[in-house]
Amino acid sequence: MSDRLARNSIDGGRIIYAVDTSKIVSLRFPTFWFEPTPQGLFMLQVAFGQSKYYSDNLKQNVERGFRQKLRRGEWLTHAPFGYVNNTVTHKIEPDPVKSKIIVRAYEEYVKGSHTLVSLSQFLADHGVTQKSGMPLVKASVQRMLSNRAYLGLVKHHGEFFPGSFAPILSPTLFEAVQKVLERRAHPRHSKISHNFPFTGLFRCAECDSMISAQWATGKCGGRYRYYRCSKKRSVCLQKYLREDLLVSQVREQLQGVSLPESWAEYMLQKVDVLQSEESHASGSRLGQMKEDLKGVEAKLDALVDLYLNKDIEREIYLVKKDVLMRQKLSLHAKSSSVQAERKNWVEPLRKWILDSKRAGFLATSENLHEMRDFLRSFGTNPLLQDKTISISFCPPSEFARTHKADSILSPFSAPTARGRFGLSEPEVSNCGRGEI
Repeated sequence: MSDRLARNSIDGGRIIYAVDTSKIVSLRFPTFWFEPTPQGLFMLQVAFGQSKYYSDNLKQNVERGFRQKLRRGEWLTHAPFGYVNNTVTHKIEPDPVKSKIIVRAYEEYVKGSHTLVSLSQFLADHGVTQKSGMPLVKASVQRMLSNRAYLGLVKHHGEFFPGSFAPILSPTLFEAVQKVLERRAHPRHSKISHNFPFTGLFRCAECDSMISAQWATGKCGGRYRYYRCSKKRSVCLQKYLREDLLVSQVREQLQGVSLPESWAEYMLQKVDVLQSEESHASGSRLGQMKEDLKGVEAKLDALVDLYLNKDIEREIYLVKKDVLMRQKLSLHAKSSSVQAERKNWVEPLRKWILDSKRAGFLATSENLHEMRDFLRSFGTNPLLQDKTISISFCPPSEFARTHKADSILSPFSAPTARGRFGLSEPEVSNCGRGEI
């Protein structure tokens, strides 16, 4: 009876709280009852816990059964229209009459002479109707014309799996019907978009409201896009900014944090070298740790043999085992840290170099939406104040923007790059680990 009172933990908690606050005086059933006493509340919680365990266990068993059926290619539920359940083999088989009607309906619809309504009447003439005897509605006919079970597929949670039962239709006929359905579909037209690329990106630095946009018509009839503060939080005195002026500032920001292609290629080569050296060093450390771990496990096995042969006392056995187990755990922890160290800094550093290189391409691009998406992922805290934008970038990007101007006048070369940036190879590696 408890599983009828509470189907989940929330319902059970509410009932227990109602009994505890005397809103429910008692719960009485033919075989047992619960009083608002500590013993009664405890037994009620036990009963709810048992019912919750039964429900969760049943759910896992059902899901396990579904997975087994999917592996065998069996149909999960009642057979769809056109098939019948075989109680002996526990599989579905094509109905000798209805399956032929389905094939005939597909062949008629692919000719293009039928609509969903006329095909519904065609099916009614062949005995396929609703329970009331009326023809099928258009939605039912469309589901029948797009049912992939007729191809021998099983659908579970939106995913299709190959079935072990015989298909009714050929893939050629099914795909031909799908093309007719797609050609005759009438999708709803979406509202006209104003196409404001930079909305949802900048905030007003004065009142912290989002920056909105609108169209404006000039004196000569031209239409322009302006960005302004939405002024939803308080009174704001910020003025409008034309989109072309905003775009020029965005290009300057992207150009400032971009890396020249020669710089980026040199840095990527250095990252590959550092990754190779680090992988070699960490691989050696991992190999040594594995050997140490094998030695500890061998000592544990020998210690157990000594204890089973009664060559050592139990107290000595427990002390030695505790020491060896702690050594084993320590080696496992060090091995995990070494493996994590190999992966944590190289890829973020490489991604930053590639993103910085991409910023230069976007600075000359005409795709404003790509600029917005890049700034949203690469920059932080984009603000607009007094018709001027400001965007914060990660420390390596700010460092590159500050020192790039000093290197523009002379061509970049690999030997002079370290001198300009003032970083040796180990310092580049540490910067990549700490800053990215």
